[in-house]
Amino acid sequence: MPGMLDLLGTVAGAAVVFAATDIDDIVILTLFFIAARTTGRPRTWQIVAGQYLGIGALVLASAVVAAGLLVLPEEWTGLLGLLPIALGVRALLGRDEEQAAPVVAGTLGVAGVTIANGADNVAVYVPVFRTLGPADTAVFVLVFVVLIAAWCAAGAWLGSHPRVTRLVERAGQWLVPVVFIAIGVVIVATSGVVGHLIDLAT
Repeated sequence: MPGMLDLLGTVAGAAVVFAATDIDDIVILTLFFIAARTTGRPRTWQIVAGQYLGIGALVLASAVVAAGLLVLPEEWTGLLGLLPIALGVRALLGRDEEQAAPVVAGTLGVAGVTIANGADNVAVYVPVFRTLGPADTAVFVLVFVVLIAAWCAAGAWLGSHPRVTRLVERAGQWLVPVVFIAIGVVIVATSGVVGHLIDLAT
């Protein structure tokens, strides 16, 4: 019985960590699924595969850093925020409605946006993984695998919801790019990379 309680506690902890660090991914996934429905790009399987690949890369990087095998300068991860900014700016400069939605090419494009949006997750995952043994780490990974599927399902549902779809269709020419740009700006601004660059310049 104590063993079962420990397992349930680990599962609950993993779920809380994932939800707390990836709640903003719901917005990104919803935009991806709306783009898939309206433009055919990226495809549904590419969104799901990209999400698994992106979060998997974040978890792997965190585990490597937690094991002391790599030192990751946290302030430089903010540069990843330039990716969604670039997508948003490119979309705003588009000439028609189809170009107005940030076009992400395939699985690697989705993974890139996922990694950029979740770069700050590493700061949370690293200290968590440092406290876990191999068994608990395996539980965390399995919970993450299940919850990524749940996140994709939620994004797909929201992306097919008539009200959400109508909102994006009406305001998509500026709303979607602005969301991408805002996400990128937050990533850059909160990472400390700007201050670090200023310090290097001076």
